[in-house]
Amino acid sequence: MIEQKSTPVGPPPSLRPVRGAARCAVAALVLAGVVWVARALWEIRLAAAGEPASGPPDQGGGVHRPPNTLEDSYHLVTSVGGAVTAVCAIVFLLWLDRMRDNATALSGEAPRYGYGWLWVGWIVPVMNLWIPRGLVADVHRSVFPERRLPAVVNWWWGLWLAGLAGGVGIVYADDTDEIIARAYDGVLPLLGADLVIVAAAGAAALMVHRLTTAQQEHIAAKGY
Repeated sequence: MIEQKSTPVGPPPSLRPVRGAARCAVAALVLAGVVWVARALWEIRLAAAGEPASGPPDQGGGVHRPPNTLEDSYHLVTSVGGAVTAVCAIVFLLWLDRMRDNATALSGEAPRYGYGWLWVGWIVPVMNLWIPRGLVADVHRSVFPERRLPAVVNWWWGLWLAGLAGGVGIVYADDTDEIIARAYDGVLPLLGADLVIVAAAGAAALMVHRLTTAQQEHIAAKGY
């Protein structure tokens, strides 16, 4: 009788749970979208009310008049929006961190971008035009090198860049009082920027769900 030798099977990779992080990221992105819709609604209210006879909140020369009730409530909406956006960013990056670790464990290859780029790649000028997308793309390609990158990744990134363009949307170059004045003078550009941000949040939520599901199905297929 010929004895058959079996090939030893290596230990399964060390994987991090990611479903909970994905649910939190999707919930945070949806909440961020809702807050930006509220912001747009307040800008419509400002435009409909019209600029007061006393002029814009920023009177020039460092002089600011006291805000009226509607303007004061818009300040509150933007403050809440800023806080929600910050929390959303942290939750999203925590999800991406887990996905990157799993992709590295499954592929056995080091990520193209080091760990530090996960956090600073979004804020370094010029580099932030492609590194964040590259971080997300690597999560997919390290496990599915033969598959095309899901279109939702490109939609998300295109909308994100559109939201950053010209200092409108995600990051405003103007302070809140100046934005209020813009709403009085011409609200449509502000509403367009808000629409882009809401669409970007929706695309990001869909992307999180799509990539997480694909990675988890791959893990299940491998029997880990």
